Amino acid sequence: MAITRATSGPAYPERFYAAASYVGLDGSDSSAKHVSSKFSNETALIFYALYQQNLQLSVDDLLDITCNHQATVGPCNTPKPSAWRPVEKSKWKSWQGLGTMPSIEAMRLFVKILEEENPDWYSREFTDIPDPVVDVQISQTKDEPVVENGNSLSETKTVSAENGRLSETQDKDVVSEVTNSVSVYNQWTAPQTSGQRPKARYEHGAAVIQDKMYIYGGNHNGRYLGDLHVLDFKNWTWSRVETKVATESEETSPTLLSPCAGHSLIPWDNKLLSIGGHTKNPSESMQVKIFDTRTCTWSMLKTYGKPPSSRGGQSVTIVGKTLVIFGGQDAKRSLLNDLHVLDLETMTWDELDSIGASPSPRSDHVAAVHAERYLLIFGGGSHATCFGDLHVLDLQTMEWSRPAQQGEAPTPRSGHAGVIIGENWFIVGGGDNKSGASESVVLNMSTLTWSVVASVEGRVPLASEGLSLVVSSYNGEDVLVSFGGYNGRYNNEINLLKPSHKSTLQPKTLEAPLPVSLSAVNNATTRDIESEVEVSQESRIREILMDNAKAGSKVEGNSEHIIAIIKSEKEELEASLNKEQMQTLQLRQELAEGESRNTDLNKELQSIRGQLATEQSRCFKLEVDVAELKQKLQTLETLQKELELLQRQKAVSEQAASNTKRQSSGGVWGWLAGSPQEKDDSP
Repeated sequence: MAITRATSGPAYPERFYAAASYVGLDGSDSSAKHVSSKFSNETALIFYALYQQNLQLSVDDLLDITCNHQATVGPCNTPKPSAWRPVEKSKWKSWQGLGTMPSIEAMRLFVKILEEENPDWYSREFTDIPDPVVDVQISQTKDEPVVENGNSLSETKTVSAENGRLSETQDKDVVSEVTNSVSVYNQWTAPQTSGQRPKARYEHGAAVIQDKMYIYGGNHNGRYLGDLHVLDFKNWTWSRVETKVATESEETSPTLLSPCAGHSLIPWDNKLLSIGGHTKNPSESMQVKIFDTRTCTWSMLKTYGKPPSSRGGQSVTIVGKTLVIFGGQDAKRSLLNDLHVLDLETMTWDELDSIGASPSPRSDHVAAVHAERYLLIFGGGSHATCFGDLHVLDLQTMEWSRPAQQGEAPTPRSGHAGVIIGENWFIVGGGDNKSGASESVVLNMSTLTWSVVASVEGRVPLASEGLSLVVSSYNGEDVLVSFGGYNGRYNNEINLLKPSHKSTLQPKTLEAPLPVSLSAVNNATTRDIESEVEVSQESRIREILMDNAKAGSKVEGNSEHIIAIIKSEKEELEASLNKEQMQTLQLRQELAEGESRNTDLNKELQSIRGQLATEQSRCFKLEVDVAELKQKLQTLETLQKELELLQRQKAVSEQAASNTKRQSSGGVWGWLAGSPQEKDDSP
């Protein structure tokens, strides 16, 4: 047995104090000025607030953090500075804004922001301090050469690391370097490539189109990248793609490409869609860039509806002709757990509402879709912790669930990558703020069974955060291809793994009961069921042959046993097929009844619509009659007023006539009575 040395960074709270020392914070006023000279004012204020959040910790609190990774002291309890001290007021406001954030979360957020500003801070500041050493035992017993197609291959080599540097002694259990020959199942190998490799990076995007893997963007030493590289799987040659900006069209608009990281790269109709991502000058909403592989041109995709807010570290899953976006971290470092979809036919955004307990806000998780219906979310991280939970969203009922799982669940991780081969979901890499995830795992999405595919040891690219993972084909078999990542240093290496498509727990897919949240779709057609039966038979035959080959037995000697097993399983599958056919027939009958009821309801609806139209017509006539009556009433009121005026005029006339008559009658009678006449006084 030999001993190799693998390194890891310091644990909390020592890592926080090392970061605070590098930033220059020691609690004095002069140290705060030193920080503001090294970083922007906004970043310096954040550093100050997070440092103050941890400044009041006691010895017992530190011990509690070391053991339990939590603390409950450190909020701002100091009085607000006076208005004529603007610097102190800004620092107090930044600290007060953290509220009751736990100290361990403030520690991790402090270190995370520093790593984003200066990713290699630890190696620069503490190059003379040896990292903690972990002793790893590695067996050096030589394996027999592997024979494939009549050619004997030399013994494979593997990679070990010490203090982040590759050593000459290499471990078989980590990575094998062979001449682009993937002969062993479930073992990572490093192929030989030609051409200029891309710059080492992480949080980049990777996608495969026509036997070519495209690598776009990423992060290196805190700087966002905007270059595009391609690896041709036919000759394993790297080349850089010289891109240009397309002219404006009905579907796209020209754009100034901004380097980005944490975006999603999706192949779509011989094109690449770059969705979201962190940039130096983020926009308000999520942008979708499109790259045409034939013309080598970039453009901005024109979308409609309300797009999600700008973010990075989200998951983007293609379901039919729709993209489903979940979670991520926005430009203000706020974690998200919202759901959005982009219809690739209409290019329209829409936000989805769901029920049930949704995953907590997170970024750098992975997502996959099963049976074009179930969206699976695994892992991811917040500012202070990493997750190892599995959530399932039924895209028909839009209900979240936490289904029961089989096997040993993977360790919590963030920054990992995942791909789907059939019903198997392979997940590689990631980390938990302390070390990289060394196990490459697979989840059978039908039985929800976890198993380990391969393991690595030491600080190697496969145990990195922010690596990419795609699926290619080698000699007619699926191969996993990983690239890049960050595990204390940036990587630009390619690694391959040929999975056997078999879980170490060997679950029987058709015999194990499916969880309620992942049960088969009831309206599956008979053709789909027969196809699944044939695929299951072929998979079972391949597994039996593989097991017999490993045991050294001859297939011919066990042929009768194999045939008996296949016949038995065939009978079980036929019985299951008959049962599914009966269920399909019953569902078709129920569908016919439903259509009949729908027809009757449509007839009733048409009748009601006719009655409603008649009533509307009557209402319209009544409204006309009412309007006419109102007009006549107004005319009648006018006539009434005129009549009253004439009556008053008549009364006045009659009164005047009566007075005149009395005066006239008095003079005649006076003359007849002989009354003396008045004398005329005029001269």
